Amino acid sequence: MQIGLFTPLLAQLPLENVLEKLQSLHIAAVELGTGNFPGDPHCKLTMLENSAELDKFQRLLADHGITISALSCHGNALHPDATRARQAREVSRKTILLAEKLGVPVVIDFSGSPGDSAHSTAPNWVTCPWPPEYLDVLNWQWNEVVTPYWIEQGAFAAQHNVKIAIEMHPGFVVYSPETMARLRAIAGPSIGCNYDPSHMFWQGIDPIAAIRVLGDSIFHVHAKDTQMYPANLTRTGVLDTKPYTDERNRAWIFRTCGYGHGEEWWREFISTLRMFGYDGVLSIEHEDSLMSSEEGLTKAAQFLRGLVIEQPPSAPWWA
Repeated sequence: MQIGLFTPLLAQLPLENVLEKLQSLHIAAVELGTGNFPGDPHCKLTMLENSAELDKFQRLLADHGITISALSCHGNALHPDATRARQAREVSRKTILLAEKLGVPVVIDFSGSPGDSAHSTAPNWVTCPWPPEYLDVLNWQWNEVVTPYWIEQGAFAAQHNVKIAIEMHPGFVVYSPETMARLRAIAGPSIGCNYDPSHMFWQGIDPIAAIRVLGDSIFHVHAKDTQMYPANLTRTGVLDTKPYTDERNRAWIFRTCGYGHGEEWWREFISTLRMFGYDGVLSIEHEDSLMSSEEGLTKAAQFLRGLVIEQPPSAPWWA
């Protein structure tokens, strides 16, 4: 495995400075945002039509010995606002085409969230089965919006030899291993997941046990932790809508690796990923509101460096 970085936290730096910083931290791979939610100036979709710009970009990465683990275009292609949905879909398609040009095997996205009908203006995330109209909404979303879009998008990705890794995230139709499996069954094997354990913790899902459920659908992994606060959890439950910066009162917050769960937990997490065939990048995503970007990145890189399993296992002596 390798340690990587999702780079929006360094968006204020030129790409060359970002790559130099990664070298200093012994980080070998980058995950680059191309548009939609991850605003990131380092990977421009204009490279699709500008070969000189593309060549310069590739040379810069090669000169610093950095590879790309994934391109990320987290968006809501199912948004009930037609203009917003169209924009998200255009970015997602162009990102797949750019990934093909760059030889990047994975594009990361969200599953999206429709409204509650064809006349909606805002997304509607259904989280309970009763009163019965909620299930009516959920069935309409999956049958009329989710299924046709993702069948088409999965086929498009497969035609261009790219896999789409869906990040299971609150607010979208895919947020759990079960909903991930449902989408994959519909859209085919080019659709899998970007596995971020931080989004399992707050739901009460054991992220290590969930690896056994997700299996070979894990295409990419985010390295991010979550800290739970039982005193607040008793009052609010896990569906906590307070701002992430209201740390004192939230039931949970995102943390830098090692600050929600210790080294023993992360060793087992990494080992179980290897056990089920994942030998890719652990891409650090910094969303710890108690730490600066610089501190969170440095601490995560130092913490993970001693835990990663760097070489594929050789055959045991008794084999």
